[in-house]
Amino acid sequence: MLAGSELLNAVHRMDGLPKADIVRDCGYVSRLKDGVERLNYTAFYEALLVAKGFHLGQGGGRSVARSGRRLPYSTKVQFNGNLMVGRAYTNLLDLKPGDTFAIKLGRNSIRLTPLEHEAEDQG
Repeated sequence: MLAGSELLNAVHRMDGLPKADIVRDCGYVSRLKDGVERLNYTAFYEALLVAKGFHLGQGGGRSVARSGRRLPYSTKVQFNGNLMVGRAYTNLLDLKPGDTFAIKLGRNSIRLTPLEHEAEDQG
């Protein structure tokens, strides 16, 4: 199974191929007792996140803020129409003032995707 920069390079190189082919070619496949091939998407995506610098916490539960209380992972629209993302969340992701994000709207969701710094692209 590929990991780290090898995994990132392989995924970049196979851009445009079906996901199943990418997962298989990166080695995230196992055989069941009856010989049927099983693609390990979860392990693949977890390895991809780690390769990109996102480290998943142990235990699979919700993260605990530094104050010791559990984060609810929910918010509400404020009276002025803004959505609040608290400091505990930005600290967990090591976000700094000035970090920029693309806002992607799903059917029932809002996703924030980090953008590369424009100054680095131009320089």
